[in-house]
Amino acid sequence: MAILENSADAGTGASRMLENIRAITDEAFAHMRMDEFLDTLLERVREILGVDTAVVLLLDRQRRILVAAAAKGIEEEVRQAAHVPLGYGFAGRVATELRPVYVPDVSVAGLYNPLLMERGLRSLLGVPLISGGRLLGVLHVGTLAPRRFTTDDTEFLQLAASRAALAVQSLQIRDERSGAMELQHSLVPAAPPDFPGAEMSARYRPGKADVGGDWYDVFPLPSGEIGIVMGDVAGHGIGAAVVMGRMRSTLRAYALDSDDPAEVLRKLDRKMQHFEPDATATVVYGVCDPGFERVRLSSAGHLPPVIAVPGEPARTVDAKPDVLIGIGAGVPRRTMTVELPPGGLLCFYTDGLVERRGASLNTGIDRLCAAVSAGPPEQVGAAVMAALIGREQAEDDVALLIVRRAPA
Repeated sequence: MAILENSADAGTGASRMLENIRAITDEAFAHMRMDEFLDTLLERVREILGVDTAVVLLLDRQRRILVAAAAKGIEEEVRQAAHVPLGYGFAGRVATELRPVYVPDVSVAGLYNPLLMERGLRSLLGVPLISGGRLLGVLHVGTLAPRRFTTDDTEFLQLAASRAALAVQSLQIRDERSGAMELQHSLVPAAPPDFPGAEMSARYRPGKADVGGDWYDVFPLPSGEIGIVMGDVAGHGIGAAVVMGRMRSTLRAYALDSDDPAEVLRKLDRKMQHFEPDATATVVYGVCDPGFERVRLSSAGHLPPVIAVPGEPARTVDAKPDVLIGIGAGVPRRTMTVELPPGGLLCFYTDGLVERRGASLNTGIDRLCAAVSAGPPEQVGAAVMAALIGREQAEDDVALLIVRRAPA
């Protein structure tokens, strides 16, 4: 029988419940990794309820299955990567109905997971893990002997599930942010490579979401020309960072097949619409001559680069962008050519640099043009960040790439 059920009176029951709550909410959990947290929580739940098994399955939204993440008394669930589709078996039913489910006799319950039968379980009680109205998984316990779970048992298991859901959500956000940052840092070069006849400077600053889909890239081509990319995948988090990584690799591959930026973006768009139909992005891709006298550009909905030449105020490149990547299959794309005199400079950027709530985009671009000059790229980059970011925490990611043709 459950510990809660053995209480002699209401006072003792309330005291025992308080002790049980403390057992699953104490400070020992505060600095644990997710696997440590779940293991410890399940062990305490098993002891308090006097059950033989305790399992947490977490929801994989993309595959619509529940995957065993931690288990006590039936550890093979985790070792064998046991999973249950939503709506199937015991755990799938708990997840679909979003309420506690009690199975007094496993043998007639039509379970999906054969491990539960092999373990010899007779009775099961399961509750959903919900945080902020969002299903995260299922927590269930089982016994080898027939067991009638009480209302107190169910309430305690729901309390443990709530505790687990909050921790899992927090740890998932932390792990996702850490993984996305690591992925993004591995994909965005720390500094542009050196090329004869050019000077470059780049900066990347995450927004309040910490990580997103902004990136820049600079790479040599077999022809001796140089490829330059600035892109921004819609969205934030590890999903946007993963799509960004795929786009970066794909664009590099197509850049080896064609020296026409518009053709490269056309192929990139075709690939993304087929394999990543929900993804959208803005991208500007340029191919520079070896001496940086000319840059051929094509834009998929990206903001226009800013050009600055000695003795003249900076201005945006006069080019109309084509449609975004992921929108409008088969729409023609164009390439334009920009001439760069000695000392001339191009500034590529993402919208996080110039967009602000309550102000028009044109105002932000005008501020950028005022901050850009045909000077050394490092100094220009510092001036741009000071003028447009200053002490603010940018709402969105900011990527900035400055390329200058060496002065005569």
